[in-house]
Amino acid sequence: QVQLVESGGGLVQPGGSLRLSCAGSSIILSLYDMGWYRQAPGEQRELVATITRGGRINYADSVKGRFTISRDNAKNTVYLQMNSLKPEDTAVYYCNAQGQIATLQYWGQGSQVTVSS
Repeated sequence: QVQLVESGGGLVQPGGSLRLSCAGSSIILSLYDMGWYRQAPGEQRELVATITRGGRINYADSVKGRFTISRDNAKNTVYLQMNSLKPEDTAVYYCNAQGQIATLQYWGQGSQVTVSS
C-alpha cells in the first residue's frame, strides 16, 4: 500500500522554524513530481512549493525567501524547511506526489503547523 508519511509539524512562535518531512512507503518518490500544499481553516487548499523529478523548483509568492523544498532520493524523502514563520502560515500541510499520468497522485495524511505566540 502506497503511503506518504509526514512528520515535523507542531507549534512554533512567530519568526521560528520547522522542517516537514515526507517519506515514501511502497513508492519511489524520485519517479514523481513532489509538492507541499496547505489548507487553513475555512480556506481552500493552496500550493506552497513543488519540485519536479528533474529538480526544478517553484514557490508560492507568500513563502518565497522563507521556505525551501528539497528532496533526498537516497532516503526516499522530501522536505520543506520553513523559516521566519508567520501566524498566517498556520495550516495543515500536505505532501503530494504527482505521477506522469494526471490521475496518478498520492497525498500525505497532513501535518498541523501552528504559528502563535
